[in-house]
Amino acid sequence: MIYRIPQLFTILTLLLLPILTFAAESYPAKVIGITDGDTLKVLTSQKKQVKIRLAEIDTPERKQPWGNKAKQSLSDLTFQKMVTVQPVTTDRYGRLVAHILVDGLNVNRELVRTGNAWVYRKYMRDETLLDVEAEARNAKRGLWGLPEFQRIPPWEWRRKK
Repeated sequence: MIYRIPQLFTILTLLLLPILTFAAESYPAKVIGITDGDTLKVLTSQKKQVKIRLAEIDTPERKQPWGNKAKQSLSDLTFQKMVTVQPVTTDRYGRLVAHILVDGLNVNRELVRTGNAWVYRKYMRDETLLDVEAEARNAKRGLWGLPEFQRIPPWEWRRKK
């Protein structure tokens, strides 16, 4: 079987990409900006700014009910703090997708626990997040205390826009 060089390159890239993506090591950084409830900007020890999308979760958009509160929650947890960035992948917009830890607390999970985020099922890897979300929903924490008609998952809201 003879492969053309571009086909071989594509095959090798598809095989190696998951390995290379998960090979990235955790690193410390300082949070210098909050874009919205699930996106922030950090400054690395090399003085490089990195925009990070929080992995496995999705928060209401700014113009959605609870959008500003989700952003404020992320800010309260991380702004101007030293965090540990645990890279997962890079999204189609070139942002790093990662888990963020503050003093060992997984911020992504905490946003779900406090009712400030949905589990983003399309990109979820940790199924225990579903239990955390169900607990927040049952306790009517955060966005789960809103009237049902206002609880539109962000991915559905974006699709309608």
